[in-house]
Amino acid sequence: MAPKVLISDKLSPAAVQIFKDRGIDVDFQPDLGKDKDKLLEVIGQYDGLAIRSATKATEKIIAAATNLKVIGRAGIGVDNVDIPAASKKGIIVMNTPFGNSITTAEHAISMMMAVARQIPEANASTHAGKWEKSRFMGVELTGKTLGVIGAGNIGSIVIDRAHGLRMKVVAYDPFLSEERATDIGVEKVELDDLLARADFITMHVPLTDQTKNILSRENIAKLKKGVRIVNCARGGLVDEEALAEALKAGDVAGAAFDVFAVEPATDSPLFNLPNVVVTPHLGAATTEAQENVALQVAEQMSDYLLTGAVQNALNMPSVTAEEAKIMGPWIKLTEHLGNFIGQMTDEPIKAINILFDGEASEMNLKALTAATVAGIMMKANPDTNMVSAPVIAKERGIKVSTTKQDQSGAFEGYVKVTVVTEQRERSVAGTVFSDGKPRFIQIKGINIDAEIGEHMIYTTNRDVPGIIGTLGKTLGDNDVNIANFTLGRSEAKGEAIALLYLDEAIPQSALNALEETGQFQQVKPLTFNV
Repeated sequence: MAPKVLISDKLSPAAVQIFKDRGIDVDFQPDLGKDKDKLLEVIGQYDGLAIRSATKATEKIIAAATNLKVIGRAGIGVDNVDIPAASKKGIIVMNTPFGNSITTAEHAISMMMAVARQIPEANASTHAGKWEKSRFMGVELTGKTLGVIGAGNIGSIVIDRAHGLRMKVVAYDPFLSEERATDIGVEKVELDDLLARADFITMHVPLTDQTKNILSRENIAKLKKGVRIVNCARGGLVDEEALAEALKAGDVAGAAFDVFAVEPATDSPLFNLPNVVVTPHLGAATTEAQENVALQVAEQMSDYLLTGAVQNALNMPSVTAEEAKIMGPWIKLTEHLGNFIGQMTDEPIKAINILFDGEASEMNLKALTAATVAGIMMKANPDTNMVSAPVIAKERGIKVSTTKQDQSGAFEGYVKVTVVTEQRERSVAGTVFSDGKPRFIQIKGINIDAEIGEHMIYTTNRDVPGIIGTLGKTLGDNDVNIANFTLGRSEAKGEAIALLYLDEAIPQSALNALEETGQFQQVKPLTFNV
């Protein structure tokens, strides 16, 4: 029997045809996604669900999807899919991470031009029968400095277009290497430098703990007077209230926003202010982009349902069905190794070197490498998956190399990951035990045997008496329970490390207390998706 796919949102007719041409039974009901009760009633009939943003694949819907094998999101955002619930039920969630890049970049450039020349206001005035030629005095883009916050896929396209407009471009991106900056022709600067120099600022970063309110009230106060701000990335990157005050005071000359902290945005401090251009999240709204993502998701879902091939999956590695059973624990290990190094590294990464030893060297190294790189890149972009990670690393000028070797030690196989930056090299190694559980076996060349938990803390210190007691007492005094405790040292009285597996996330008060003891060179909280 042919697989059956439900399209519950508005998708291109060409996507429907792809399913049909591939021999898949497709049910095109573009308004069904808005009727959650009806969707709940029928979802059990389908092997695949193709959606955009209107359909909400909630835990309740997924629980009723007794035959569902794959959810395909035409677009990058999957906020409308309960991925943990889908993963638990063995349903693959796919997206199309790069189909909207050019469209979103072009919208940012369009918004920048609109606010530079006050086009929306001039348009409204002229339509109203006025001829206020002297009222709308704009500024040229040529020769102006554009500050780009986030020089990834979309940001680099904006940089390319800005060069065509003869703008000077500076970029702030902690993960942008000097080599990549040279390749794309941008000057890499710190955030404060960008704020002080830029005539226009455009943002192209995801919303994370690090980027939330990156243009905070404090940073808005540092802006060059007369700057114009463009945000076509994510709501929540800018303190909208503080920006509105700066606009009213004349410190900021204009703003153009396609995204808002709360959406749908029916009210905002930025609404109805002079020289503020606003659009209803139209970054991906072009015929070409909609067509691209629709065709991509139809091809990806068809491939999976017919052959088992996995592309752009957010909750499963891109490996064959035969490989998945054996490689699953090793993929989780390499993701953990990458997560560890990613969370420990704040400076731009130049290279990632991965050593596969013994039985690990005989597996699908492309998948293991992708999982490692994805783990590293997740700190900068939580949406990174195994497919997009190598592309993102290449865009950032990060060189990824792998080495295979025969079994060389006590373990039947292990993986060692080394990250190279301008300042240092950092390495971590791990293996999978016979029980299928990943373990850290070496950090910074120091041998350990550490179980991996969701909440951990890593410390470094000189090997002196009393450290274990200090750790235990300080955490105990702050009501932090230790589930597992691993120590290692380079030599007696030399460098020592500790890796603690905790029952819950460590509070800031406990971190402060550890640092205040003066006995630790580094105290770093870590989280892992176990």
